[in-house]
Amino acid sequence: MSKQPAYKRILIKLSGEVMAGEGGVGIEPAALEELAEELADLKTLEVEIAVVVGGGNLIRGTQADRYNIDRVTADYVGMLTTIINGLALGDALEKKGVATSVQSAVSVGEFVSPYVRSDTLRDLRVGKVVIFVGGTGNPFFSTDTTAALRALEIGAEIIIKATKVDGVYDADPVTHPGAVKFDTISYAEVLQRRLQVMDATAITLCMEHRLPLVVFDIGAKGAMRRIILGEKKGTLIH
Repeated sequence: MSKQPAYKRILIKLSGEVMAGEGGVGIEPAALEELAEELADLKTLEVEIAVVVGGGNLIRGTQADRYNIDRVTADYVGMLTTIINGLALGDALEKKGVATSVQSAVSVGEFVSPYVRSDTLRDLRVGKVVIFVGGTGNPFFSTDTTAALRALEIGAEIIIKATKVDGVYDADPVTHPGAVKFDTISYAEVLQRRLQVMDATAITLCMEHRLPLVVFDIGAKGAMRRIILGEKKGTLIH
């Protein structure tokens, strides 16, 4: 008998950089293709999937000073970037036979449907992958906060956050070769240590509602599938 998923409804948080691949900017076709393949494979498990995409492959609001533009304007640019990313991901999934629904927190006319919770729940129940774009629709809130908020709104059982490292460390493993990885850690300790996992608003939301979060390396092929099947991958925050 095949192994059954440990979760029925999940939310996957993808950073914009994941879609940019090695280039770090824009959308790399190979990275988009690999991501679509991974998500399409998850649908064979018959789980309900929602995705929040970031916009860091173009700009983050926190980088406003670097570009010499207003922080609110930078956040708006980031929201628009998430819409571009979501449309591209949705199209890549549709080409693989996976029905999708791209829903935006900000109005963009005919391009994307507005986020309506009842529509989201309906789409999840009929097997569509729902892709949330536009952040929360407000400046000063990251897409990490969007992920926590949407996960709670739709009743997701877990958030799976794709990064470029294989979990949470006590220091940046890129600049600190001796950094120690956590297999599991509490939300309170993440806040106390000021670990750069998610912003404090997102962490607090998850902690208050006891919503588990797994941080894993998107480069580890098949990792998302193994997490959904209940295997220990990356770092579990609870």
